[in-house]
Amino acid sequence: MKDSLKPGIRYEHRFVIPPTKTVPALYPESPEFQSMPEVFATGFMVGFLEWACIMCLKPHLDWPAEQSLGTHINVSHEAATPPGLEVTASVELTAVEGRRLTFAVSAHDGVDLIARGTHERFVIDRVRFDNKLQSKRKDSQTN
Repeated sequence: MKDSLKPGIRYEHRFVIPPTKTVPALYPESPEFQSMPEVFATGFMVGFLEWACIMCLKPHLDWPAEQSLGTHINVSHEAATPPGLEVTASVELTAVEGRRLTFAVSAHDGVDLIARGTHERFVIDRVRFDNKLQSKRKDSQTN
């Protein structure tokens, strides 16, 4: 982690919502999801907020050797967004506790505030993380 990784860094990320990020697209295997409205899915919205946090952090990490993974999300989904609207995520790093990072996050679709809350991420060493995953795969095959 670079010295520049400090509370107060901010980032805005924009994305036009395509039909592939709506509720029916979240789980195509589910007939229940298929019958739901075609609006920005909460699951994809969470991923979008994570994407904004990743982009915020990237200049402050030794990328790609250091990366971050989401460990906690606490956000509201306050308004429906149809495909075609541009959504803007605004994120601010509010705390750095060792390798645990906390963000204040929000998103707006140009009409409504659609999300707000907090998100925690953990900085990982990619090689070390991949080695642990490989070990876990091996362990699961022997059980």
